[in-house]
Amino acid sequence: MNQDRPAGTLRRLPVQKRSAERFERLLDACAELLDEAGYAALTTKEVARRAEVPIGTLYQFFSDREGLIGALAARNLESFLERVANRLEREKPEGISGIVDVTVDEFVTMRRTITGFGVVDFGAAGQDHILEPTLDNNTAVAGRLRRLTASLTGGQDDAELEIAVRVALECADSVLKLAFRADPQGDSHLIAECKRVLNSYLNDRLR
Repeated sequence: MNQDRPAGTLRRLPVQKRSAERFERLLDACAELLDEAGYAALTTKEVARRAEVPIGTLYQFFSDREGLIGALAARNLESFLERVANRLEREKPEGISGIVDVTVDEFVTMRRTITGFGVVDFGAAGQDHILEPTLDNNTAVAGRLRRLTASLTGGQDDAELEIAVRVALECADSVLKLAFRADPQGDSHLIAECKRVLNSYLNDRLR
């Protein structure tokens, strides 16, 4: 587990291997229950039971249900950034369009394949500061993406790049939510439109 990742409202991070395994089992169980029953029905008691972990152990790590959700969102974000970074390194795309394709494609793949991601990707309804205490979730994600892709976007001024990525992320968030409302696997036409909008805006903004 990445010890440097944002930890939501955690009481502590696991150190020993056994604790780390229990921690991850709790997050896996949380994700499964989110898919099965939804956010409103999620309880710490049921998560502990599903993970076969004593409820006291759960509360050693998480203060409440929101702590669980925060840690799951943080794990999702780290996985997403790792996937994007690996593809950028492997494929070395040229220009904005290549970065947009990789970023959107990895999000869509996670939405289709990662348990619980459709309910909690990098945050949850009503929890606007789950990743960073001083930033809303989308701002926190935009900051991480900006740092990840800064060397590939032509060396624009940090302030200019920051606001461009922030606006692009808000657009992508809205259109991709629409795509998955229209089709559980993501409407391919809306996903393509998302890429088109992002490419048009970012190529104009960052040229």
